[in-house]
Amino acid sequence: MSALIWCPFPDSVRAESAIGTLLDERLVACGNILPGMTSLYVWQGERHRDSEVGVLLKTDATLLEAAITRLSTIHPYETPAILGWRCDAAAPATAAWLGALAG
Repeated sequence: MSALIWCPFPDSVRAESAIGTLLDERLVACGNILPGMTSLYVWQGERHRDSEVGVLLKTDATLLEAAITRLSTIHPYETPAILGWRCDAAAPATAAWLGALAG
């Protein structure tokens, strides 16, 4: 089964660094950086507006928890917003590609 992880980053340089670490450690097979995102949010009781980039990571479901845990330790934010979910459908070739991560 495949899985996805979504996480915002302050910029593409730090996003690329984190993706590189996860790729090197074989916790993800791919990371997409989506540029030019404006984030409006409430944090510690105050409203904020920041420019960020979004990152979508693709992995095998058996690695989802490990990838999320590792991402939380290398992320530049003190408390990053990291969301992961298992995919209930994937193209056979995609599922095989991601499944190869888990061996």
